[in-house]
Amino acid sequence: MQEEQVAKALASQIEKLAAGREIKIMHVCGTHEYTITKSGIRSLLPKNVKVVMGPGCPVCVTPQAEIDAIVELAEQGKVICTYGDLLRVPGTKSSLYDSVGDIHIVQSISQAVDAARQNPSKEVVFMAVGFETTAPTTAAVILSNPPDNFSILVSHRLVPPVMKWLLEQGEATLSGFLLPGHVCAISGIEEYEQFPVPQVIAGFEPLQVMYGLYMLVKQIAEGRAEVENAYASIVKKEGNVKARHMMAEVFDVCDIMWRGFPVIPNSGYKLKPEFAKYDALKKFGITLKESKVTTGCLCNELLRGIKEPTDCKLFGKACTPLKPVGACMVSTEGACRIWYSYGRASKITK
Repeated sequence: MQEEQVAKALASQIEKLAAGREIKIMHVCGTHEYTITKSGIRSLLPKNVKVVMGPGCPVCVTPQAEIDAIVELAEQGKVICTYGDLLRVPGTKSSLYDSVGDIHIVQSISQAVDAARQNPSKEVVFMAVGFETTAPTTAAVILSNPPDNFSILVSHRLVPPVMKWLLEQGEATLSGFLLPGHVCAISGIEEYEQFPVPQVIAGFEPLQVMYGLYMLVKQIAEGRAEVENAYASIVKKEGNVKARHMMAEVFDVCDIMWRGFPVIPNSGYKLKPEFAKYDALKKFGITLKESKVTTGCLCNELLRGIKEPTDCKLFGKACTPLKPVGACMVSTEGACRIWYSYGRASKITK
C-alpha cells in the first residue's frame, strides 16, 4: 500500500510539471516495458504524458537475415545452442522451432562451450544475442580459448547508435529517453551525453521507473537536457571498465542490420580478425541476406515508437505467443508478448 501511495504522489508531481505540454518519452529496455505494463504505470500518468517502447528487446530487433542464417546452420547439421526466447522468432521462411536440427536451449554461452567440449566431433554454434549487457560474457568466453569446434553467430547491438538514428529520423517526436540501467552499468554514461534531449538512467522496480519518469518530466519542464543517473547504486559514470576492455579486445564496431530499421552505422559488433575462427558465418561460408516478408505485422513501427501493440490487427488473434507472426510477440521482453500477458493497466505491485 505504501508503494502505491508513493507512486501516486510521484504521478501527481508529474501531472503538475507536465501541465500544458505534450510529452512523449521512449524507454529502450524490454524489462522497463515489463515493469511499466505489469505494474500499470501508464494508468497513473496524465494523458499528455505518453511512454512508448523502443528497440529495447534484443530478440525483437534480431533481423530475419540472422534467423535465416542460424536456421541454415541447423539444417546443415550443426549443433545450435541458443536462448529459449529465440526459438520462435520468425525468419523469412522458418524459425528455429519449426526447423529440423539439433537445437539446444542454454542459459549462458558457457553451457554452449561445454557442449562443444563434450562433443568434439560436432560443430557447435551459439547465437550471441544482446546489447552491451551480454556482450562482455561473449568476449570473456572468446578470450578463454574455447575449443575449435565452437563458433558464434555474433548478434550483439549497441544502444546509443539506434537512439541517434531515432532522433535523426524524428518519426516519434520524442521528448526524452528513459535509459536502461543494466546497459549503462556496462557502457557508462559518456556515450549518451551527445544527445540534446533529457535522459534518465533508471532501475527496474516500479518505483524506480516512476522516479525516473518524474526526473525526466522535471528536466523537460525546466528546459534542461542532461543525462541524470537515478540508478547510482549500480551505474557509474565510467561503466564497467573491465568489461569494456574485454569487449574492445574481442570486437570491432560495425554497421549492422536491425529488424524494423535499415542498416545502422556503427551499431553492432563483429569479431576482430584474430578471432575469425570463431565466427560461424565465415567458418561455414554463410552470407546474410535481408529480404522483406509482408505479414501485416506492425512490429517494425512498434520498435520505432510510432505504434502500439493494440494498433495491430493481428494482435491476440492471428498473432499469439504460441503462433507469433512478429518478433515482438515472441520474447518475454517483447512489447506485444507483455501486453498480451498483462494488458495495459494493473495495480502498482512490487
